[in-house]
Amino acid sequence: MRAHRHDARRYLRASLVVLAAAALTTACAGPAGVGGSASASTAASAGSTTTAASRAPETLTVFAAASLKKTFTELATEFEAANPGVTVALNFAGSSDLVTQITEGAPADVFASADTKNMAKLTAAGLVTGTPTVFATNTLEIAVPPGNPAGVTTFAGLADPGTKVVVCAAQVPCGAATATIEKATGVNLTPVSEENAVTDVLGKVSSGEADAGLVYVTDVAAAGTSVLGIPFSESGTAVNSYPIGVVAGSAHSELAGLFAAFVTGPTGHRVLAAAGFGTP
Repeated sequence: MRAHRHDARRYLRASLVVLAAAALTTACAGPAGVGGSASASTAASAGSTTTAASRAPETLTVFAAASLKKTFTELATEFEAANPGVTVALNFAGSSDLVTQITEGAPADVFASADTKNMAKLTAAGLVTGTPTVFATNTLEIAVPPGNPAGVTTFAGLADPGTKVVVCAAQVPCGAATATIEKATGVNLTPVSEENAVTDVLGKVSSGEADAGLVYVTDVAAAGTSVLGIPFSESGTAVNSYPIGVVAGSAHSELAGLFAAFVTGPTGHRVLAAAGFGTP
């Protein structure tokens, strides 16, 4: 009998030790597993989801030369897709007009010019941060209405009496390029109008208001069958370089830098090359 009581007490002590150890292990592990690792993983996952979901929407305002309308519209769409919550607002006009707008305080985050001259104006005024980057080049081409009713075939032919020619104003990059070619060739044009944007020149040609106009090769390509393009070798004397930069005082400077890098990177090169732009 005494032996049985001794065995019972020994069994009871062993059981209490096992139960105590089990309780200690459960307390350390926490409700989600050993050492609380599953709980920490769940918290980290929830935290990352909350961060992504709580990202504040941003609107990036991009001022770009009129000749970039097609390509920058496409690039803006791709940039928005790659950056959820971001909206790219585009403002297209002649580069000189855009410079005036920014100088007068128009809110802009990014500026893309059709020449280095207009970008230099903003840089000199302290309105661009860092050093602008050239991302594309472009040259002029003669645009005529379908069928070429005036029979224009050369740059010199634009000076023929009776030929209604439309060009860009001298302060606009395409106008400055026209003046450079005139000087290089000795051919003096007498345009019936001078426009503030290359798209306006193209519009007058496609509508039949002009016999010919000087626009960029990319504009002719984008116009499809509404105009006919006539290349001329003298265009090589005036190659326009396109720089892009972040506007000083931008409320979205970091995002603006990302957009500029997007334009100068592989995606930008692909889209611009497809439109006919040259590489820097």
